[in-house]
Parts: sequence; structure tokens; C-alpha cells
Amino acid sequence: MSPKTKKIVTIAVTSGKGGVGKTNIVTAIGLAMREMNKKVLILDADLGLGNIDVLLNITPKYTLKDVLDGNKHLKEIIVEGPKGIKILPASSGIQELTQLDEFQRLHILDEFERLEQDFDILLIDTGAGISNNVAFFCMAAREIVVVTTPEPTAITDAYALIKVLFTRYQEKEFKILVNYVTNEKEAIEVYKRISTVADRFLQISLDYLGYIPKDDMITKAVKSQKSFFEIYPDSEASRNINAVAKKIIEEAKKDIKGTIQFFFGRLNYMGNNG
Repeated sequence: MSPKTKKIVTIAVTSGKGGVGKTNIVTAIGLAMREMNKKVLILDADLGLGNIDVLLNITPKYTLKDVLDGNKHLKEIIVEGPKGIKILPASSGIQELTQLDEFQRLHILDEFERLEQDFDILLIDTGAGISNNVAFFCMAAREIVVVTTPEPTAITDAYALIKVLFTRYQEKEFKILVNYVTNEKEAIEVYKRISTVADRFLQISLDYLGYIPKDDMITKAVKSQKSFFEIYPDSEASRNINAVAKKIIEEAKKDIKGTIQFFFGRLNYMGNNG
């Protein structure tokens, strides 16, 4: 079935700063959704500093740089990850890819329209911060999940990202996922801090998506270049990821705009106006 007609749920997972565990979370969510019999494609959209392949100990022969250079099509660079998830790998250490120009954005649009594989979920692992690339991929997706931690700098930067996406691009709906917390009480306090400021200064909707606890097993998994969800499926972190994945899927069923058509339309809009 062509992606132009299939309802593919598009979710951007982003953060205001690096080091909050975003890529680890994206990978775990993808694996959880795969266990729910969803066909998952993960786009490593941190184009200059991609690291999903490192996290999963995958060595891709080609990356998005080859696509943007016109040497390969998207379907030719897809690699298979654990449990059958598919990954579009980015490049690492390629500075010129940190700011896509209009031609490159439109080229990505064209390549996605050529991608005829059958997927249910497109997870976009954006870069961190408030660059044009981050905005581009966040606005292309229908769902935006902002990952933060209890650190004051992470909270401040998460709010800054949300503010930019609202004031510049009129995005009004965000989901907050809190990582590295002791318990849910701490996570909700972080959410409330961001939500209180947003309610005061911005006219947006912030939804609490869930939390991932501090867990030494997550660190061990990263060192072994595997997802904690894969090797510690019974951990609290994995149970919470399952809950997050289920919540995203259930809410996506109610949202007819969360489709690949919407993704294409927003890519085109951003390509012409970014």
C-alpha cells in the first residue's frame, strides 16, 4: 500500500538540550510499538550528529547524507534494527547537514513520497535545541513529544523549544515525557513547572505523557549498545515505555491528522517557508 493512502502515525520526539536520553527513549518506544505488532520506521533526524546506529550497534553502509547528495534513495539506506524495527540512519560529524536548505528539504519530501514500504508508525528522533532542522521535523510531524529531565537547564530549554515552536510556527500541542526521575511525583512536578509558565505566557496545550525512572540497568544497556527495553523488558523503565507507547497509539486513533499525508504536507510547507 502506498504511504500516500495509508494512515501512518507521525511522531517527533525532541528536547531542548542534549543529554536527556531522547534517542534511548525513541528506540525503546519503537521496540514497544513493534511488540504491539506495529510496523515501525525510525528516522534519525539529528542529521549532523546521528547516533541511533551507535546505540544499537548497527553499522549502516549508507546514511541520509547519501540521499541528500543524490546518490541513494531512502528505501536503499533503510537498515533493520532489533525486533524488526526499521531505521533511516543519519550521518555523524557532518556539519553542513545541521542546517538543511530549501532544496534539501524538498528533496527529503520527494524521497518520502517515493518510500513505498508499509509502515504504521514513523518516529522522528530530532536533534536537540531550537535549530531550523529541529523545527522542520517537529512541524512536519503531527505529534510532538518533548523529553526533559528534572535539571533546571533541561526544564528551561524544554520551555524555550516549546516557545519557539509556538511563536514562530504556531504549534499549540505538545506532550511532555520526563526522564531520569525518582518517581512519578517528581515527574509531575517537572511537568507542572513547564505547564504553569506555558499557561501564563503561551496559549498552548501541554499534556503529561509519562515518565522514565532513573535506573542503572539503562546505563548498562547503553554500554552494551542495546536498548534497555530489549534486554530488561521487566524493568520499571520498560513497563513505563510500554504505557507511553500504548497511550500514543490510542490517542493517535482519535486524530485523523496524524497521518503520512499530514507529514508530507507539513514537510512541503516547511520546505517553502522555513
